[in-house]
Amino acid sequence: MAWLDRLSAGLARTRERFSEQINIILDRGPSLDEDFWDDLEETLISADFGAPATLDIVDQLRETAQRLALPDARAVLDRMGETIARLFAPADDDLFETSPVCVLFVGINGSGKTTTVGKIAKNGVDAGRRVLLGSADTFRAAAIEQLDVWAGRAGVEVVKRERGADPASVSFDVIERAEAAGADLVLIDTAGRLHTSDDLMRELAKVVKVTRRRADAWRDATGASVPLPVKTVLVIDATTGQNGLLQAREFHATLELDGVIVTKLDGTAKGGIAAAISHELKVPILRIGVGEHIDDLRPFDALAFSHALINNTRS
Repeated sequence: MAWLDRLSAGLARTRERFSEQINIILDRGPSLDEDFWDDLEETLISADFGAPATLDIVDQLRETAQRLALPDARAVLDRMGETIARLFAPADDDLFETSPVCVLFVGINGSGKTTTVGKIAKNGVDAGRRVLLGSADTFRAAAIEQLDVWAGRAGVEVVKRERGADPASVSFDVIERAEAAGADLVLIDTAGRLHTSDDLMRELAKVVKVTRRRADAWRDATGASVPLPVKTVLVIDATTGQNGLLQAREFHATLELDGVIVTKLDGTAKGGIAAAISHELKVPILRIGVGEHIDDLRPFDALAFSHALINNTRS
């Protein structure tokens, strides 16, 4: 199945719910009255776009309707895909294609971090990258075992320590090993932690700080001192809805995120959460997951995503 077909299938629950609400609006008639705009706001809120993003979408559509003298509700709704796509913060480049680069994956338990790390590692190997994995989740034994499985599939090395080891020390060791091995894509899985725990968030900030300090002393294959870029990426489970936005706010406030990966979009009827997070935090969505298979995690395309959310509304 082609990716666009998988994307459409993965977003089916969100799109079906969205389409039902849009069709109710259209049943009221074509008039662009205040009831239409109120109903559109309610529909977007119910899809977890959140209030700020929703108001921005509606304001842009109002302006477009006036400027272009759009005749009716259908003409306005036909513009919605492009309007939603403009909400997403653009990525300057694909950080997973930067070489060399170290990426720290953060998020709460159950968000899909370890699986995401494994999939990106396999994709990196398939693209000819020299990949090294780091298991800085030293609290959950299953996380180390799970990462080992993915490392076996990808044919890459994992740097790990005993359970209960200091995760910052593990990350330091990962950079040491990556430098010695000449790795150009370093992926570090961190322990899941509640964004509401100040102690755990401070510990995570320490992990990032130690990793960057060692990466600043990175030497390339020629022995030249060239700092290794360290990026922090949040993995969010789309099924958490607005709680995912709360998570993203706290992680961003603590770590200044470089990007977000949204997983399990196939399991929710409220896929607008991706737009809510990117719009509010001005952080790009880097990857989205719409299934369990390795090909179901792909680079994010704002326009393709937006059309997949709404393209089954009634014509």
